[in-house]
This record gives sequence, structure tokens and C-alpha cells, in this order.
Amino acid sequence: HLLLPQAQVVKAVDSRLLELSAMSAVAFSIPGGSRVTQPLPQGNVQSGRSGMPTELQATAADTAPAFLAAGVALALTKRTWRSRRSARASLVTSPPETFQLLVQKGEGNARLSILKTLHASVMGGCYVGMSGLLSLIIAGNSAPGNMTAQTAIFAALFPVNLLLVLQSGGQLFTGNTATSSMALFERKITRVQLMRTWITSYFGNIIGCGLMVLVAWYVGVFQGGTSEMAARIAMKKCHATFGQTIVKAIMCNWLVCMAVWLATSAQDLASKMVGIWFPISMFIAIGFEHSVANMFMLPAGLVAGAKLSIADVIVKNLIPVTIGNAIAGSIVIGAGFSFAYGRLGSGKKGSFTGIRELRKRRAAWNQISVLGSDDTAAA
Repeated sequence: HLLLPQAQVVKAVDSRLLELSAMSAVAFSIPGGSRVTQPLPQGNVQSGRSGMPTELQATAADTAPAFLAAGVALALTKRTWRSRRSARASLVTSPPETFQLLVQKGEGNARLSILKTLHASVMGGCYVGMSGLLSLIIAGNSAPGNMTAQTAIFAALFPVNLLLVLQSGGQLFTGNTATSSMALFERKITRVQLMRTWITSYFGNIIGCGLMVLVAWYVGVFQGGTSEMAARIAMKKCHATFGQTIVKAIMCNWLVCMAVWLATSAQDLASKMVGIWFPISMFIAIGFEHSVANMFMLPAGLVAGAKLSIADVIVKNLIPVTIGNAIAGSIVIGAGFSFAYGRLGSGKKGSFTGIRELRKRRAAWNQISVLGSDDTAAA
């Protein structure tokens, strides 16, 4: 398989199978039903009814079982080789398989201890901070005055953070809103476990991003174009209305969770990076709001001299962005995919007729419960 081209291997196997089939047919299809089992003495060659030498018929009859066994073995080898080649050719899992993988991930994260979840979240926040710092340094000092070019460069560089997070086992609050919700809807975890995972990962991400801001400030990175871009981005993020910011956050985490979905579906590192790169670049270029990214960008803007207070950062950005990210992860992605491939859409719950029947049953059950409570009160 390793040394010969695929077409040559298949051709050789097919030719051998045909040859073995012909020899087996000679052994078991002698006209008249006579079958010679002992070879004749050397030099006394006779012809049977088939027109071929009787000695050859006897040899074929004696060796037929071995040839048949070899033929079956080669056929199975050929079939196995083709099935393995087909499996290797599949670089992505199907949507139902991807959903189950994310449910398992959400269940696994929810069952970690608080300390391990905190550690994974701090590391995730650090990776987001590193990629944010990279993007600020390169984009802020390239094409001065051209905001379109700077945004495009920023969008091209920033997605590396999610690759680092997913491949190292880090955790982000935004991703956990989806995976933990999927596990909850599939009844793999409890609400308490979900809230513990969300809260722990949120504060762990704050710690990680804050550490990267302190590192950048200490080494003197915030100067020149880097400082100007950080301050400009922070000011822009805190000047939208509360409702606008929530909607931006919903759209952002929708794309981020789809990047996680595509990366989980992909089976090799290059495919994972492609699946991550496009959705993350999209939300950056459009200007949507990501709570964990803002945990780095907003403190970086404050250090760089943005005219904002800590209260402005929390009230005008982090609170509405956190709400929007949670809505997208838990409802749009978590509940949406659970309805498509999981328990929420199973059975009659996946059709309008089934939903109407379930509502009728629920109404009847509520009526029975009310009558039972009235009888108990009267007694």
C-alpha cells in the first residue's frame, strides 16, 4: 500500500482474483460430475471430458480449497484497504457526531474541579491577551491613518488565540456558554454545574487577560501606533447603546461558537485553523463584541490613555456584552443544535403537530393538578 500507486494495487488485486476464480471453476465444474482426486503417473497424460489434461484436473481439485481461501483473504484485504482509504479521506465529522463531541466536552468541563477550571480559564485568557497584543502591535504600526487596512490586519492575526485555546485544553467563557448548555439540554450536567463553569471561567479569563495587560505595560509595549490603536478601540467599544451592544455580542458569540464547532469537526490541525480563521476574522472585521477579547482590549485602552473610567468599561461594555454572549451560546447554539441533533428535537418535539399534542397534554395535566389540589383543599 505504501510503495505502489493506488491504481496499480487495485489492478493487481483484481487480476489475481480473476485468476483464482478461473482455477476454482476448473476444479469444481468438471463436466459429468466426475472428479479425479489422484494424479496419474508421469508421462501417462489423459484428457477428461472437459478437454483439459486429467492430471491438471486432479491438481486443480486438490489445490482448490487453498486457492479459495487465498481468494477470500485477498478479497477481504481489498475491501478493508478500500474502507480504510475512505475513512482516511474523511477530514471532518458529520454534524450529529460534532454535536456529540461538544456535548462530551461540555460534560467534561463541567465535571472538573474549580481549581482546574480556573487554571484552564486563566491560560485561555492569556492566549487571548497574547493574540490581542500581537494584533495591536502589527496593525497599529502598519498603514498609519488607514483604519480599514489596520482592521483587516487585526482580523487576520487575532484568530490564532482560539487555535491555542482549543488545542491546549484552555477554556473561554464564550465557548463554555455553548458546550455546557448542550450538555445541560442533553441532561448530562445540572444547572449548578453549568453556573459554576460559567462563573469560574469568566473570572479566570479576566485574570489571564489582566496578566497580559500588565506584562505589556511592564515591558513598555504601549507606545506609538500600538497605544493609539488600543485607546481608539476602547473608546469605540464604550460608545454604543446598551441594546446595540447586546445585539453585537449575540452575533459575535454566534460566530465564535461556530468557529469552535468547525474546529471540533475538523480532524487535522490545518483544517482546524481554517475553520477557526474565517468566523473569528469575520466578527473582528464587522465590529462585533466578544467579552473575553474585551477583557484585554479595554484594560489595554485604559493603560494606553483612553478617556474612560472603570465604571464606563463595566457598565457600557462588559455587562451587555456578557449578556449577549451568554444568549448566543446557550440559546442560538446550545438549544439550536440540541433541537437539530439532540434531545430537544427528538420524537414529536421536532414537528408542529407534535408540539401541539404536547401542549394539549400539558394543559390536561395542569387541569388535573388543579382539580386534585381543589379536592385536597376541600377535604
